[in-house]
Amino acid sequence: MDLLRIHKALADETRLRLAAVLNCFELNVGELVGVFAMGQPRISRHLKIMAEAGLLECRREGLWAFYRAAQDGPGREFLQRHAPLLEAIPQHAQDRERALVAVRERAHATRRFFDAVAGQWRDLAREVLGDLDLAEELAGRMHPGMIVADLGCGPGELLERLAGSARLAIGVDSSQRMLELAGARLAGRANVSLRLGELEHLPLREAEVQAATLSMVLHHLSDPQAVLAEARRVLAPGGTLLVADFDRHDNEAMRVKYGDARLGVDKETMYDWLQAAGFSPRRVDAFPVNQGLTVLIAEAALE
Repeated sequence: MDLLRIHKALADETRLRLAAVLNCFELNVGELVGVFAMGQPRISRHLKIMAEAGLLECRREGLWAFYRAAQDGPGREFLQRHAPLLEAIPQHAQDRERALVAVRERAHATRRFFDAVAGQWRDLAREVLGDLDLAEELAGRMHPGMIVADLGCGPGELLERLAGSARLAIGVDSSQRMLELAGARLAGRANVSLRLGELEHLPLREAEVQAATLSMVLHHLSDPQAVLAEARRVLAPGGTLLVADFDRHDNEAMRVKYGDARLGVDKETMYDWLQAAGFSPRRVDAFPVNQGLTVLIAEAALE
């Protein structure tokens, strides 16, 4: 009986605190160990009990395991209905603040990585992409004369191609060093605007652009769905979004050398994310590249 399993799983103070935090965040086991200052075996045991009761779901990323509140079923309904009680747990404010620190540290680590490798990023990208000219492939799908945005523009290779035919090309990145390189690359271009900002909170007005790209960005992010929702906000009705990313893979080395947070995104998940953000997916094309990887390019429209 679902209700009995749920109540048994939550008959523990630590598991109640875990439920409250994971109702708000997706965290990996190591992060939860830090948030709750407990040993990994103890945290893992609690997570197993809660997952078996249908309260949590686990997302495997190679050797990493991320947990969050169940997204459907009786467990989801129970947690939603009882969220105010969970948030009233005395330790929740402290737990939530520590969880926020863990999530922010993920973002800071990504920014530090890109600041450090900015100068070599072109060579690193070519090691993986090989003969695929991804910038040309994406730019070739854009109509001329539009206001476009490259979200996560890096050193500006794609932005330069977009600027060749766009009325205005806007590049957004969270790495100051990447934007400096993009600025040097695009110096003198009157139709280019470079903006420093987080992709989850874009420095763009609502409906400011007619088309946008997210090129090899989602696998670096903690919350890709939040970024897709922001892309939807800044796109005008009828706008187009192009998303390029690795197909799902198991190459753990990509985490270390390229700063990847997740091991690609499969086609079905890409479709689900786009639809949840309010887009209508049109097509997904696959391009085999180096190291046994495949790059997917998804086109979606904002109706």
